[in-house]
Amino acid sequence: MAGRTPPTLPDLAGRCYVVTGGTGGLGYWASEQLAQAGATIVIAARTPAKGDAALASLAQHSSRTDARFVRLDLADLASVAEAADELAALPRIDGILANAGILSTHGRSTTADGFETMIGTNFLGHFALLGRLLPALETQTGRGVPGGARVVSLGSISHEFFRLDLDDLQATSGRFREFRTYGRSKLAVMTFAFELDRRLRAAGSSVSSLVAHPGFAVDQLAPHRDILPAPKRGNGLTRAGYSAIAQGKDAGAWPLAAALTSPDAAGGQYWGPSGWRQLKGGPTVVDAKTYARDPQIAAALWAQAGSLTGVSYP
Repeated sequence: MAGRTPPTLPDLAGRCYVVTGGTGGLGYWASEQLAQAGATIVIAARTPAKGDAALASLAQHSSRTDARFVRLDLADLASVAEAADELAALPRIDGILANAGILSTHGRSTTADGFETMIGTNFLGHFALLGRLLPALETQTGRGVPGGARVVSLGSISHEFFRLDLDDLQATSGRFREFRTYGRSKLAVMTFAFELDRRLRAAGSSVSSLVAHPGFAVDQLAPHRDILPAPKRGNGLTRAGYSAIAQGKDAGAWPLAAALTSPDAAGGQYWGPSGWRQLKGGPTVVDAKTYARDPQIAAALWAQAGSLTGVSYP
């Protein structure tokens, strides 16, 4: 189906990419696309059994048999530290796709470290992981990679509907609203990622930080893979409705893979679908809300994240 043909990625032979949450959804599809372009994939995720299944699927659909799994639970800072040590020992890292995340719909819960689950997993876990891995990204990128290593963080259209409340980052005040907390967690990710690139540029680093989002990506329109849950396809009318405004998660992964590998990508950019309202379409540079790039908000968020996680950036 032509609409599912991904844009051509550069030849990635010899390069290595770490994908958090690569056992399913967008993370799996991005991993498969990168592997099909010749990259070695390291899936960092929580469940070893799912990791083994994802590695087998990558081998089946990309002919890459050198992918590996590293256990990472972003909701547990001890696990983050262990995974970071294992990843830092890799001989080479050309990029990290900070994709893993959670949308909790069962009320407020907390991580192993006492953080609200969505802010703890989506934002603070990645903040801690990337802070620990930044020195390795500076030194382990393969020579000849234009622009050095890249970190691509998963953004979301949902950031457009909310503002950060830095006085209540953990969502402890008032009624707990799942989607609002999720949207704020993704806005925190984006604000951090844009600020990370500003700091990297100021330090003269070879590493760059970008953000990418999938648009409105659904399982119902994605191809079948044995490791992924079979989506409820619905009737023809339902699928037609989805097709008008959405795309499969395989297509949703295109902006992620493009931001990570395109020769045209640059630090500080925000990638997403090119279509109406950024809901679907081929990957391109898109606009984020201006408040996602506010340096004062970013500085305050950064300070709070560092205090909560105990991780400081070089």
